[in-house]
Amino acid sequence: MTAELVRGQNHPVSHSRVEIRVSAGTAVLALASLADEQGRFAGDAVLAHPGARSLPGVQAPGELADRHTLAVDLDAVAADVHRVGVLLVLPPGGPVRFGSVPASYVAVADPAGGELACYTLTGLDAETAVVALELYRRQGAWKVRAVGQGYADGLGALLADGGLPAADAAALAAAALRTAAPAAQGDATRAALRTLAGDLRAPQTPAQNPAHGPAATPEPPGPVPVSGVPYAAAPGPAPGGDTGGSPPTIDYAHPRRRRTSTEPPEPAPRAAAPQEPGQPPRPVAGDASGWSMEERLYNQVWGMFEDLARTVAAYRSAVEFADSRMDRELDEALSDPRHRLGGSGNAARDTARARREELVAQAQAVLDRDLAQLIAESEVVEPALPAAYARWGNPVWHDSRATAAPEENPLALRLGDLYLPERPDLRIPMLMRVPLERGIWIDNGRTGSEAAMAMDTDRLRRAAMDMAVAHAVRLLAVHPADRFSVHVIDAAGAGTASLAPLVRAGVLAAPPAAGAHGVTQTLAGLTRRVDLVQMALRAGAPEDLPPDVDTAEQLLIVHDFPHGFDDRAVTQLRYLADEGPAVGVHLLMVADRDEASAYGPLLDPLWRSLMRLSPVPDSHLADPWVHHAWTFEPDLPPQGSRVLEQALDRVAEARRTTRP
Repeated sequence: MTAELVRGQNHPVSHSRVEIRVSAGTAVLALASLADEQGRFAGDAVLAHPGARSLPGVQAPGELADRHTLAVDLDAVAADVHRVGVLLVLPPGGPVRFGSVPASYVAVADPAGGELACYTLTGLDAETAVVALELYRRQGAWKVRAVGQGYADGLGALLADGGLPAADAAALAAAALRTAAPAAQGDATRAALRTLAGDLRAPQTPAQNPAHGPAATPEPPGPVPVSGVPYAAAPGPAPGGDTGGSPPTIDYAHPRRRRTSTEPPEPAPRAAAPQEPGQPPRPVAGDASGWSMEERLYNQVWGMFEDLARTVAAYRSAVEFADSRMDRELDEALSDPRHRLGGSGNAARDTARARREELVAQAQAVLDRDLAQLIAESEVVEPALPAAYARWGNPVWHDSRATAAPEENPLALRLGDLYLPERPDLRIPMLMRVPLERGIWIDNGRTGSEAAMAMDTDRLRRAAMDMAVAHAVRLLAVHPADRFSVHVIDAAGAGTASLAPLVRAGVLAAPPAAGAHGVTQTLAGLTRRVDLVQMALRAGAPEDLPPDVDTAEQLLIVHDFPHGFDDRAVTQLRYLADEGPAVGVHLLMVADRDEASAYGPLLDPLWRSLMRLSPVPDSHLADPWVHHAWTFEPDLPPQGSRVLEQALDRVAEARRTTRP
């Protein structure tokens, strides 16, 4: 039975040799791309096209046509290739966009000719180059995913978005399209060829190109923290501090590779053999590429997050399609006088509803299959996470060897869990890259969500401060001794109970600052540090900093803002939020935005620059692929546990042993 896919849905590929069949409503060029686990191209041998039809494991067609067959041998694909994409490109001189031609149909068929899965590319508009579907590795097995997203700027933009340098992408696109544009067609064709290849001397961003889909997000310009859309510097909707508009997007962007190492990444461990024939392989912790187990687990979490987003999107899309088809059939039945007068209207309605239930049942079966696979993977990944990624209840936090003072900074930090209403018990860790390139705002106001509205004000404020302290303890515990300094502004002293573990352990850089004088003194010291480090870096002499400047990363916790802040202090706080992260000064605010409303729009840029989190479950974050509203739930120590105190004791001991 053929699996009819919708955009974002995946399906297992049970044969190593398959055919990709393309049936388009017009003559198109069918190409195949090879990419790594993150969807990035590398080198020149990444595209099978009419001028270079054969790549390891892939054979592309040799001419323009409305029907194509691509041969794929998955066993022959190189080990570093994790994604085989099927691309459809409109030729020069032909239709100017996919939205003006009939929908294309692609299918994956087994060697005997039977179709395993198929997908109709609907909903296209200005695109001229489209990723129709992709075959990808997952836990040692192959799957097919319906993609159906493309680029108005042509094949060159698609290749550049996959990581090729602009000039190389333009040249490769031109070579692929050259066979579709004979010289006899003259200058007009050559001009069209340049347009389709993309003028990549000044490449566009996805925000400038409306045809870019969620899966076409380029790699950010540097390491970036989780939140925003995507994170601090990338284009997209309003960041987490803005309560209006679409929800902020969570981006588990793949970290930049270590520039100091020339060694290739360690290969992912092989998945275990399936328990029974026809069953998926047993999941393996660290089933992703990377230079270390920490990075492999980070990337595996990223893959689980994407898989859950897309499989739920496919289910919701299928249900929406079933509902719309039932409505259409009911309208047609009711508008036909023969049904009304002949009494057959009830039968037509029953038939329409039965078809709808059949489609929904099929979609539910696929969703249940994918969710079961992800749950099995989560059950092996969660216990294997290092302390920086693990829940506070994970036994790793009670293992003195695993939580001893580390020698290197962590890659990321767990803030909490993310889940969708289709399966609330399937939790995806929300990991934030470190160093923190974006500040965090823990909202202790009662207007943020229904859960906050139902909670007592004092309890909510205490929960928000406890959450901030837990994040600070985790930061201290997973960094080398003296690599992180924590400062606290608690002008009214309302956070004393929550701050007690930090104060008792003696791990703060100074006692919590109280009153207007304490606010002024703390902000002045951190502002001076930012200024001095910036000047030293611009002068190219970071070693010439004054001896009293603490070169460790700095975290400033601000409680109950704006209490104790005057206009000058507010300006300094905004300066630290904007300029601090680049030189190692990071902001964690616990505040109610409504209480700061007296400052008016002056503080709007501050709120928008911060990643908003809630101490209670809150559905205010979106993924970067299909933009689901995910529920965030913070990770807090279990009730009655001493895990925070134990972690702080180890931090204090490590600092005593490392200081001269």
